[in-house]
Amino acid sequence: MFDLTATIYTDQDAAREHLEAIQWPEGPVCPHCGNVDQDRITKLKGKSTRPGVYKCKECRKPFSVTVGTVFERSHVPLNKWVLATHLMAASKKGMSAHQLHRMLGVTYKTAWFMSHRIREAMRDDNPTPMGGSGKTVEADETYFGNVKGSRRKDVLKDGKWVKRGGGTGTRYKIVSLVERNGRARSVHVPSLTANTVRKVLVTNTSRKSDLMTDESNVYPAVGREFASHDTVNHGAGEYGRGLVHTNTIEGFFSIFKRGMKGVYQHCSEAHLHRYLTEFDFRYSNRIALKVDDAQRAEIALKGIRGKRLTYRRTNEARYA
Repeated sequence: MFDLTATIYTDQDAAREHLEAIQWPEGPVCPHCGNVDQDRITKLKGKSTRPGVYKCKECRKPFSVTVGTVFERSHVPLNKWVLATHLMAASKKGMSAHQLHRMLGVTYKTAWFMSHRIREAMRDDNPTPMGGSGKTVEADETYFGNVKGSRRKDVLKDGKWVKRGGGTGTRYKIVSLVERNGRARSVHVPSLTANTVRKVLVTNTSRKSDLMTDESNVYPAVGREFASHDTVNHGAGEYGRGLVHTNTIEGFFSIFKRGMKGVYQHCSEAHLHRYLTEFDFRYSNRIALKVDDAQRAEIALKGIRGKRLTYRRTNEARYA
């Protein structure tokens, strides 16, 4: 059971030691020159030195466990970073920046930026192809955004039918792939054409996989490139024929849309890829795959290295 009073969530030193154990299982590593010789790295001590600072004798530069990570140059205490990471990793449908701001005791602006940096940590740096021989990958496309606002409708006004509403709605297009009993991967695309969908499929999926889709006309051509391609006809009310179905990916979309509508509510197109990463991460590291909440949070904390995300860059994208 999750314990908010655990020392790694309340004490900065405990949180730093926890992070060091995850990032440096064999001892400190210099992020500047890559030195791993423990005899050439010393831990600085003294009243004027903040805890957790090391010095590399090779490049003669100081460093801490946060240098070269998404936590670098942050004034937020490390224990709050560790807690925020656990909360986002453990919340099946996500956790809003407003909720983080209330629970962590930081400003909304800080919580918003923290959540984006944690999503960056959840991003897979070296994604391997999904599926493979004897494995099934389900593919489907969906829309997210103001569906109603994107359509105009006739309304009766002063005895006359006039066009009203619509014109301001935005429907973002998403292609997702889900490996049965495995991972999920989602991509925000500019359009849902056969060429766009093919690029997503062949880039992210092994052609040795068995492909499952609905009856959409974007799949027949690319389906011939895979080991097999089976479809279900949703338009005719068909949702499964034994092992031929797309129920797995429909379940993934259900979690994603409930989280985006019920928790996050608003999402700009510039940041949609980060939210997709978050939902992909939790689904790919779920209980069914023997990954519990604590392990999922540790995996996210392992992913903080080699990534930087500044507030200015993130905020500019928000209003781009």
